[in-house]
Amino acid sequence: MVLKIVLVVLYVIICLALAALILLQEGKSAGLGSIAGMADSYWSKAKGRSMEGHLNKITTALAISFLIISFVLNIVW
Repeated sequence: MVLKIVLVVLYVIICLALAALILLQEGKSAGLGSIAGMADSYWSKAKGRSMEGHLNKITTALAISFLIISFVLNIVW
């Protein structure tokens, strides 16, 4: 019973954090820069070390944990 309560609280926290992180990210549309080849500029190559790259990694980790906890709660519930 305690495990279920802890998982539900963690699930709600992950849901809120995931929603906030998705809203913080920039759009993926490159605009007219992709036509002229600007999509392969320095900033797109160094994106993994930027704040946007960190947001993508954290979002991926939270999405995976969201799915795992969803499956566990479905089994436990």
